[in-house]
Amino acid sequence: MILALVVALAPGPTWIEVKAGTYQVGKAGYLNNPLRKVQLKAFRIAAHETTNAEFARFVEATGYVTDAEKIHNAMVFEPGLKEFQWIQDRTAFWRFPNGKSRDDISHRANHPVTTISYRDALAYCKWAKVRLPTLDEWEVACRAGTNTDYFFGSDFRNIGIFANVWHGRNHLSADHSDGFMVTAPVGSFRPNSWGLFDTYGNVFEFCSGRLPRDKSARTVHARGGSWWCSKNACNYFTSMDIGAVDIGASFSNQGFRVAR
Repeated sequence: MILALVVALAPGPTWIEVKAGTYQVGKAGYLNNPLRKVQLKAFRIAAHETTNAEFARFVEATGYVTDAEKIHNAMVFEPGLKEFQWIQDRTAFWRFPNGKSRDDISHRANHPVTTISYRDALAYCKWAKVRLPTLDEWEVACRAGTNTDYFFGSDFRNIGIFANVWHGRNHLSADHSDGFMVTAPVGSFRPNSWGLFDTYGNVFEFCSGRLPRDKSARTVHARGGSWWCSKNACNYFTSMDIGAVDIGASFSNQGFRVAR
């Protein structure tokens, strides 16, 4: 019933065109992402993160079973945990992104899909005939022609206008100050000047590509921060930061947007 209800609400992505050209990425002093110029071919990137409804349509069409359902390794959150602590919940997967005892997605069709692995995201892309953006493509689209830490400037205090992030001092108490404790419906906050929503906050977004410092083939990367990230912990919601995660890991603040 949940799956059928959510599938019915899947509109498909709205595409943002990015022209071919030379763009500045990175930041001086960043080992993983040094300041440099990159040459990109023209591409399209989804204005929104991939939603539960869109992922549900994929699962209904293919019968796909996610890593979290097979391995039972999903990591979820609840208020009261110390910084960077997560709970492994065997019942959690994309339909129950924080575990069956906490919630389901029946009222979250237009929220970003979470609790999926990088491999799950690739499987979706293959079915939908799209792909993940590269690390550089994601950054260029996020920056929207800017060279500051954020596409809106360098003052973190403005991020609440543009992103669903954690505003609490720590994670010991729930933070509903922006209207959402965990994910928000895609497009709930103001987009950048190119029309991309949620490039900061909401969920980390998987990207393709590797870094020179990667030591393991199992290391993959995500960008943009998440609803869990705050200025005091996991401060990765900038245009230049790049996060790392294991290829089979599934977290309730992890998702993706697509490109082509």
